[in-house]
Amino acid sequence: MSGYFITLEGIDGSGKTTQAILLEKKLKNLGKKVLLTREPGGVKGAEKIRDLLVQGDTDRWSQVTETLLFFAARRHHLEKCILPSLNSGKLVICDRFTDSTLVYQGRKNVSLINLIKKLSELAIGIEPDLTLIINADPQKSLNRGLKRTSNETRFEMLGLKFQEEAKLRYEALAKNIDRCHIVDGNGGIEETHQLLWKIVSNNLRLQP
Repeated sequence: MSGYFITLEGIDGSGKTTQAILLEKKLKNLGKKVLLTREPGGVKGAEKIRDLLVQGDTDRWSQVTETLLFFAARRHHLEKCILPSLNSGKLVICDRFTDSTLVYQGRKNVSLINLIKKLSELAIGIEPDLTLIINADPQKSLNRGLKRTSNETRFEMLGLKFQEEAKLRYEALAKNIDRCHIVDGNGGIEETHQLLWKIVSNNLRLQP
């Protein structure tokens, strides 16, 4: 692959989607060929699976079933969107990827974490070149998430404790995986963007 793969991660309402859009704009202004996409979703078939995952009751699926649905969407997204873009030399920015599944579906369940890692190895086969984790206050993030006008609030409905635990799991990932970088998301949008851009420009060897 001749492209470069960046993912943005963080708890719901942390501002990662806004930061992904700003990053895309910045890179395009520098003349880079960029694709911005998201998970679950990104392509038509995966978007249909997204509806099953982010809407409805919190206990709609078992953790194993939910995990398998995420990987079905991810594999389709990979085939139809991510790999072709990377192979054509594009810089791909994805709002969530496998790390989200580890944090949200794996939680502290060792058997599920092992399943996720195995599925990632066998069905996905790639990891991001760079992962930016927007680290934000769980209560403020939850409030923002619940204020959304869409009906995609299934994970927000799991409540504050779930958000707090997810934040801790993201922090643990960053300590153990070199490609993961924590970005303080508690400031303003522009302040967070500048912190994020410093990491991206260093990794891509661009002017900060």
